[in-house]
Amino acid sequence: MQKRYSICHFCGRKVEFGMEEPPCKVLSGWLAVSHWKGLESVEQYSFCSFSCLQKWVDAIVPRIPEVFLKSLDEKDEGSK
Repeated sequence: MQKRYSICHFCGRKVEFGMEEPPCKVLSGWLAVSHWKGLESVEQYSFCSFSCLQKWVDAIVPRIPEVFLKSLDEKDEGSK
């Protein structure tokens, strides 16, 4: 019997299921994200929870350096 599986892109949790089982039943609560990278180029990611999705997003989104944010506050205070 052939098996299919889905692996959480963040934590690595793996769910295995048979060809006759509908993925919507087995993967209930999981999330699928498609990232369009260009012409006919799509990367697909699976996540076992919103928490794993959030952690993945937090890891890939660039952060504004705290020093820069503080400098904005200092400029605002000086203009008052």
